[in-house]
Amino acid sequence: MTMVKDLPVDDRPRERLLAYGPGILSNAELLAVLLRSGSKEKSAMQLAQELLSRHRDSGVSALATMNVDELIEYKGIGSAKAALLMAAVELGRRLEINAASQKPVVHCPADAANYAMPRLRYEQREHFAIILLNIKNHILSMPIISIGSLTASVVHPREVFKAAVQNSAAAIILVHNHPSGDPAPSQEDINITRQLIQAGKLMDIPVLDHIVLGDNKYISLKEEGMIQ
Repeated sequence: MTMVKDLPVDDRPRERLLAYGPGILSNAELLAVLLRSGSKEKSAMQLAQELLSRHRDSGVSALATMNVDELIEYKGIGSAKAALLMAAVELGRRLEINAASQKPVVHCPADAANYAMPRLRYEQREHFAIILLNIKNHILSMPIISIGSLTASVVHPREVFKAAVQNSAAAIILVHNHPSGDPAPSQEDINITRQLIQAGKLMDIPVLDHIVLGDNKYISLKEEGMIQ
């Protein structure tokens, strides 16, 4: 078995990172740097490749949803390495959230989606939230209104507009995630949107759009012509 330390210096992930920067490394190499060592049978690089190969569909994104028990199933990953991987993922998530928070004005559906994506993308259950806007479309906050099952969340108009009134919102954008990764809205999504639009007219708090989030992609019901 070839260990990382047996590779030429230019082929070792950590040395390559230090020499050329992290951007040049593959996902497996970055994981190998975090793991530092493997097991008696596998190098850190081989362990990283095995982890990624078991999640071909989602790739490195799978790390965002894995817990300690799932990580330590891999021989060579103990609780310490699992904690390190989870901490690295959480730091990345917080950096993404911070970057999103630097754009507090919504000019188009993409702005709303970019703001909500890092907060909801990796949730394993449906989270229904509302982006609260002031009169100039600055984002005030994005409270979670309900958390549902793997496939559905229950939304009550009174809870939606209670949050909007409490925060003196001039308008709102509905947003929820699809844990499946497919943002295609269901008929139920469309129906609840229309119901909330009507409630918003009565409350004089316009519902501007409904953004459905998938895995790094979204659909705007407004853009798709599903709502007026």
